[in-house]
Amino acid sequence: MRAIAVSGPGADPVLVELPKPEPRPGEVRVRIEYASLNPLDWQVVDGSAGDLAPAPRSFPFVVGVDYAGRVDMIGGGENRFRVGDVVFGRAGAVGAAPGDAGATGGAGVPDACGTYGEYVCVPQDSAITLVPRGLDPRAAAALPSAGTAAAQILEAVALRGHETLLVVGAAGGIGCCLTQLARARDIRVIAAVRGDERSAMGSLGAAATVDLTAGPPAEALRSVCPDGIDALADLASATPEAFAVHAAAVRPGGIALSTRGTAAGARLPAGVRGVDFRIDPNPVLLDVLAAGAADGVLRVLIDAEFPLEQAPQALERNRAGGARGKTVIVLRAPGHC
Repeated sequence: MRAIAVSGPGADPVLVELPKPEPRPGEVRVRIEYASLNPLDWQVVDGSAGDLAPAPRSFPFVVGVDYAGRVDMIGGGENRFRVGDVVFGRAGAVGAAPGDAGATGGAGVPDACGTYGEYVCVPQDSAITLVPRGLDPRAAAALPSAGTAAAQILEAVALRGHETLLVVGAAGGIGCCLTQLARARDIRVIAAVRGDERSAMGSLGAAATVDLTAGPPAEALRSVCPDGIDALADLASATPEAFAVHAAAVRPGGIALSTRGTAAGARLPAGVRGVDFRIDPNPVLLDVLAAGAADGVLRVLIDAEFPLEQAPQALERNRAGGARGKTVIVLRAPGHC
């Protein structure tokens, strides 16, 4: 099968030919039609993910975790899926060594978690579920990580409506979902963006936006939130120092959450609790998110599409910053043999 993989520590992701993975008992093999890109994909490859995800320990390592496609083979034993089912989900733990859960054994056989490839094997009880009628598999592929993280971040910051949430990095995949889900709960979202992203965030339900490129972030935040905010969801700051600048806008008793693992080392205002967020994917939440997307309640914004062979360029584009919505990797259009 064709896949985007790295051959060893520090290697660049490239297009390679690998054997198809074989499903073990309790697994399904999915013939992937679409994968979606997450910043964690390139962070794992270049070693910048830190404690958020382990570095690859078996090679070749296939990049990616989000996918949509069709079940084409069932492993042994009872299984809740059938060949031909249209499914989507988030594949298992990155960096698994041969013999670990989430990896397939055998020299030259790719790590089972990688979704930038034509096939992936996943446990039937992992974060995988059926694509509901009315939801395009392309949109379904863009939903697992961004939608799950957004829903669980909203629970972690514990806002109950009529409160203010500052979202830094709001124009990316997680931020777009988080803004919509928060607005549906009557939470006032302040979207911290860069440049020309203001109108797009307003259309998703942001009550106000602040352009972080217009001046010192602390001043920009004070101008929009003079009384402070109840919670921060920082999806972008890569250092504790940058995170602390945004957390300074949180009122005592509030929560400052980081998806980049920078809260623990940051100097936070008195009375502000720091949280380093960890995603916990599950099929029940995927069903809820997919139903919302199928009904049009949750819009899945796709910024760009790339064929599989151009996935390395897509990763570099995402690394450069300024993502607006999700990037989708097209492996096989539905119905293509």
